[in-house]
Amino acid sequence: MSRPDASARTCLTIALAAGEGTRMKSALPKVLHPVAGRPMVAHVLAACATAGADALAVVVGPGRDDVARAATVAAPDASIFVQTERLGTAHATLAARDAIARGWDDLLIVFGDTPLLRSETLAALRAALASGAAVAAMGFEPADPTGYGRLLIEGGALLAIREHKDATAAERAVRTCNAGIMAIDGRRALELLDAISNTNAQREFYLTDVVEVARARGLRCVAVMAPEEEAMGVNDRVQLAAAEAVMQRRLRESAMRMGATMIAPETVFMCWDTRIGRDVLIEPNVVFGPGVVVEDGAVIHAFSHLEGAYVRGGASAGPFARLRPGADLGRNAKVGNFVEVKAAQVGEGAKISHLSYIGDASVGADANIGAGTITCNYDGFSKFRTTIGAGAFIGSNSSLVAPVTIGHGAYVGSGSVVTEDVEADALAIARGRQAQKPGWAAAFRARQKPRGKT
Repeated sequence: MSRPDASARTCLTIALAAGEGTRMKSALPKVLHPVAGRPMVAHVLAACATAGADALAVVVGPGRDDVARAATVAAPDASIFVQTERLGTAHATLAARDAIARGWDDLLIVFGDTPLLRSETLAALRAALASGAAVAAMGFEPADPTGYGRLLIEGGALLAIREHKDATAAERAVRTCNAGIMAIDGRRALELLDAISNTNAQREFYLTDVVEVARARGLRCVAVMAPEEEAMGVNDRVQLAAAEAVMQRRLRESAMRMGATMIAPETVFMCWDTRIGRDVLIEPNVVFGPGVVVEDGAVIHAFSHLEGAYVRGGASAGPFARLRPGADLGRNAKVGNFVEVKAAQVGEGAKISHLSYIGDASVGADANIGAGTITCNYDGFSKFRTTIGAGAFIGSNSSLVAPVTIGHGAYVGSGSVVTEDVEADALAIARGRQAQKPGWAAAFRARQKPRGKT
């Protein structure tokens, strides 16, 4: 039977996401717990898509519409199947029988709680099938193999997968362990999966038994090795933190290799979709939430938090800046310490140096926003916008009550509460007139002396 060229092979990937994850001690399903800001199952589906999957099927537990929704957000074309009874991994795989039956060259079976799986490893499993194997199992060598199933390999062929509890002393000495992730010849997949029995003590159908089923038919089975971290399944909060640490290390290394500088990379936390340009400087203790782009040459100073923000070339933020969703810093703009920006465009060269809140606003190029300035954008029911023209100067401790427009080049006197539009190049002063009473302080103190201190 001829096989198509590896580059032309079709592939179905089935992601098993029906596990309850009771050890997570959470109302949230295990596979929806985030790593680097994205649900674990979404990481897995992304790796499968990058590995060339033509179709994705996700097997969920009964009543798990939340998992199904998250899967289709990550992979809109994914098909959802329900495993109504939990009778083992092979049984879960066959919940997607209709998808398997459509006919594929390769069938990949992955798990929704392995967020560190790389597309390169999945591609290697597919390559093994293209080279003539009927089954390819992903293996790894942990520091401590206790508890893991063993891959029994002889002469390059995978003979069996033996669970730790069933292994002999000699088999337990084997250090090559089973990751659970597998590739099966798609043309034989149903035949092999249907032949798996449940004669074990748990009366379940184990996917690992497909190796012995295939070998009994004279088919070749192989192991494909991967780093231990890729096999990491997350079952509790401790393992979740370990997976997060690995993912953060990968993201930091990727950003630095692409030309960003991190002074203390171990203190920087990134999201799966964070985009960092070349010659960006990131100081210690910076957090990037979802949807952040930082262009070439920008600086993110220490202790800043960014989410849904766009920082353009040469701009700087922080220290202690908060950029919320919709913040857009123009080229060479400056947002300084203890400044919060939300749903606002800050023009090229504009400066908001300290202690300000700019929300639902646009700030023109080269405008200067003094310390303590706020845009009063919310009346308890609706949000309103503030527009500040190019070159405008807003004096310290000013409140701009939206909706309001400050014209190009206008000045607002310090301490003003601005409720009406200000014309271009005008000066607006909106505060009580200062009054002075000579000698009042001395007379006041004299009156208080007889009373003494309390």
